[in-house]
Amino acid sequence: MKYKHEAIFCIVNSGYSELVMDAAKKLGARGGTVINARGTAPKDAESFFGITIQPEKEIVMILVPSSIKEDVLHALYKEAGLDTAGQGIAFALPVDSVVGITEQTEKKN
Repeated sequence: MKYKHEAIFCIVNSGYSELVMDAAKKLGARGGTVINARGTAPKDAESFFGITIQPEKEIVMILVPSSIKEDVLHALYKEAGLDTAGQGIAFALPVDSVVGITEQTEKKN
C-alpha cells in the first residue's frame, strides 16, 4: 500500500522546535505540533551536586505528503541533527488516513 502522508517526529533539546519547523517549512511542510517532554539520561549523568537532572526535550510532529518526506528528514538531520546543539533525532511513520486538512492546491469556496 502506498501512503499519501507521513508523520515525521523530531525530538530535540528544549528551545529548538522553531529551528525544526523552519527547516521543514522551507521544503513544503505547512505546520506542526510541539509537545514538551523529558528525556532519559544515563544513570551516571543523572545527578549533579545531588540534584537529579532530567533533560528537557521537545517533540515536533509534522504531517507531510509522502513525496517530500525524505527531503524533510534530510533537512532536519542537517539543521537539528545529533551533531548540532539541537541534538535531534527524527523518524517518519506512514499515515493511512487523514481528515481535517486540505491540500494547498485546492480552492476555497
